[in-house]
Amino acid sequence: MSGNGEPRPSLAVVIPMYNEEAGAAECVSVVCRRLQQLPTRACLIAVDDGSMDGTGAMLARLASSEPRLEVVTHRGNRGYGAALRSGVEAAARSGYDYVLFMDSDLTNAPDDIPRFLDAMTPGVDVIKATRYRGGGGMRGVPIRRQIISRTGGLVARVLFHAGVSDCTNGFRAVRTSLLMRLQLRERRFPVIVEELYCCIFIARKFAEVPVVLTDRQAGLRPTSFAYRPSVVWRYLKYALLACLRVPPTGRIAA
Repeated sequence: MSGNGEPRPSLAVVIPMYNEEAGAAECVSVVCRRLQQLPTRACLIAVDDGSMDGTGAMLARLASSEPRLEVVTHRGNRGYGAALRSGVEAAARSGYDYVLFMDSDLTNAPDDIPRFLDAMTPGVDVIKATRYRGGGGMRGVPIRRQIISRTGGLVARVLFHAGVSDCTNGFRAVRTSLLMRLQLRERRFPVIVEELYCCIFIARKFAEVPVVLTDRQAGLRPTSFAYRPSVVWRYLKYALLACLRVPPTGRIAA
């Protein structure tokens, strides 16, 4: 129950995984342990996006003993955007109110999950983690990446003009019914800003949760994200469309 006596919203954490055998067990264990402590119905939906290592077998073994874990499997690698969509559809089938997206490398702290739950108040459709307000930050992240992230974040914040200070942060929670209306096209990480761009036109209210982002642990597969000009443009174009108030035609179902 919430502080005003209303029942807490239910929550599905969606984590895409691709060749994450080295860290899958720890991720599932830590996240499920944190979900067990929440005062609401909650689960972890791990999406194996066509992994070519032992990720799928590892998740199958974990699911046999962890009741809060649901595994969705793609036969081939379909990309981050498709993995998110599969997780959202699984959450909707099970009737969860919100979907919380996290990364499998635990750079998003599971201890921050209750803070998202506290922000799920009536009227709030989108809750974004922020590194730039209220004690948020980055720890162990290389300076070059911090500079690029802060610069890009400032540009996006000005252009989106949605009251969100960390537009590119993939650690976020969105109301499931709203996500099911989105018909997103990006396959890779720019889907995060495509999603925000669409939400600006249909979300009732945004909220933020300050978090500290950490660097990816040694021994895990290196991140596939790269700051190439083509990638930067795919992020920037959605901020520009939002700034110009160009509606996301074909991306939102009625």
